[in-house]
Formats: sequence, C-alpha cells, structure tokens
Amino acid sequence: MTNYAIQINDTTLRDGEQAAGVAFNVEEKIAIATLLDSIGVHELEIGIPAMGQEEAESIKTIANLGLNAKLLGWNRANLSDIQASIDCGLERVHISVPVSDIQIAAKFGGKRQVVLDKLRDAINFAGDRGLSVSVGGEDSSRADESFLLEVAQSAQEWGAFRFRFCDTVGILNPATTYNQVSHLVSHLSIVVEMHMHDDFGLAMANTLAGIEAGATSVNTTVNGIGERAGNAPLEEVVMALKYLYSVPTGINTKRLVEISRLVAKATNYPVLPWKAIVGENTFAHESGIHAHGVLQNPVTYEPFAPEDVGWERRLVVGKHSGRHLLLSVLQQHGITLGQTEIQSVLDAVRHQSVKTKRSLTVEELLDLVPQR
Repeated sequence: MTNYAIQINDTTLRDGEQAAGVAFNVEEKIAIATLLDSIGVHELEIGIPAMGQEEAESIKTIANLGLNAKLLGWNRANLSDIQASIDCGLERVHISVPVSDIQIAAKFGGKRQVVLDKLRDAINFAGDRGLSVSVGGEDSSRADESFLLEVAQSAQEWGAFRFRFCDTVGILNPATTYNQVSHLVSHLSIVVEMHMHDDFGLAMANTLAGIEAGATSVNTTVNGIGERAGNAPLEEVVMALKYLYSVPTGINTKRLVEISRLVAKATNYPVLPWKAIVGENTFAHESGIHAHGVLQNPVTYEPFAPEDVGWERRLVVGKHSGRHLLLSVLQQHGITLGQTEIQSVLDAVRHQSVKTKRSLTVEELLDLVPQR
C-alpha cells in the first residue's frame, strides 16, 4: 500500500457506532468496511473486541475478508482486552489510557503512576505477541502538558508506533490545537494522530490545525457520526486535504456520496441537506443570482465539480429563483415563454414555494405553465 503523507484511519465502526442510537448489525459492518476499503481508506478501526461475543464475531469476520486496509481493534490497557483482539485475528491494536487528571481521578483513583504501569504492561503484552501497538491519550486536550508528554514518550520508548492525541470532549480551538500538537510532535519521533470531537463544531478545523502542526494521521468517521456531537467527517477531511492543501490521499472521492448514503441508511439517520460535501443541497442552486452565475460558469458558485464526490448539479426552482433559472429549466423541457408569461409563472412559483415551504418539483413547475 502506498504510504501517503497523511494517513486516514477511519473509526466509523468504533467511535462512529458509539453515537447514541446507532447499532450496526454484522452485515452492515461488513458492507461499510468493504466499501471504505474499496475507496482506498488506509486504516479501519473496526470495533472493541472486549465488548462481547457478538462484537468479537463481527470483528473476526471483517478481519477474515482479506481487505487491503490495515485493521485496528480498540482496547483499554487491560491484558484481557488485548487477548480479545488477538482472538479476533487482529495484528494491530490501539490501547487507550486516560491522561487528564479528571479522567485519571474517575478511573484510577487519581494515581498517574497506575496509568504508566498499566500502559507499560499492556504494550509489553501486545509486543511479546507480535502486535503493532498504537496508543491513545484519552482527554489529551485537558491533560497536564508534562504528563501528556511523559505518557507519549513512554509509549514510544516501549514500542508504540503512533500516539493518538484525543480532544475527547471537543473543547479545543484551532490555535490551542496547533500549540498542543506542535509541542507533542517536536518531542516525538513516532506518528501523532488527531482524534477530534465536534462539541463546539470545531472537529474539522481542529483536525486541520493538527495536520498543520505536524500530525500525519487522522481519525475520521463517515458523515461525522460519533459520541455526542460526533467526530471529524471523512468526506470533509479528504476533500480539504485534496483542495485546500493539495495533499493526495489515494481515496476515490467520486464514491464519497455512496459511502455517506450507506452509513446514513445503516444508522437510520438522514444526512442534513446542507451537510458539507455530501448533503443533497451541496450542488443545488435556487437563488436567482447564484443560478445565473452557475449557468454561465459553474466555478462562480462551486468550489469543485459535483462529479468529484459523486453528485450531480441540480438547478431547482423556488422562492428565490429568477428568470434565467426558470427559462433554463423550462427550455430543458422544450418550453419557451414570453416575458409576460415568464413573470406570471415566476410569481406562481414563488407563491407555491412559500405555501409548501420548499422548492418545487419539475412536475409542479410544469403544472404552473399556461396550457397552449
């Protein structure tokens, strides 16, 4: 597999599924993993083996699919968790430990040394069994900076190949993210991975700030699903890297809408129409000024071609439409009207759109055209 400058490690099947009200069955997990793999996602975090037999069976099934993507199981710093990952056939494990005093107080009685002891034992146990180990600092963003660095450097010394910086409750902004991640990157030789939550709507911005600070691995979820307000969305991260940073990922962006729809169906939660990249309004133009511009040259109001993510451009008529858009849509259906008739139809469109509180279908538009 090509080693891209930024590695995408998608956690839809782990943190994504931890979203309240989301539960994938085995068939759905297989379908999501297979499609993520086929579009070129580099690594998949596919679940928590220690959760129980049913979860373990689905992880084992995915591990046996022969996917190109590297597969990762999520674990606490417990030897039994790691053994569960081994039993599922995984060769790559993520070990998570709390690093903020808030989390350490809740989980280990406030004893920082217990965190280090359990992490060392877990890494050694996994390493002795030939596993590749990634380590995550839960609540890194609220941790004491010196202790966070101690945990990360210890993980590196004990054999971890990557350290995951987690903004577990989504409280960072891009400036603080950049500063904290820069400090880590400058003191580590292993990869730093971004794991951002969206509690203040900043997961995507903070992820990019982390990349600018030197992180070279990113956790994503399809449609941004995940705990509470969710995670950094796969589709947004990939397209931002492609267009805003000119960083290739090797991911087939033309299938981003396809994977978005698959996950939306499996979660039973629709994607908002105005969702960046994959929402159905992303390339829908109703406003008269915008539609007129797009009809002349799409780049006037589109940052990239809709085909690049698997969409098609849509020109829709509604309250904000103007004459140029209306004429264009009618001409597509072989209808030519005079100026007076156009204004009459436009007035009717606007009235009907306000009444129905949406744009009109083509059929509804044609019903407003005077019969000849």
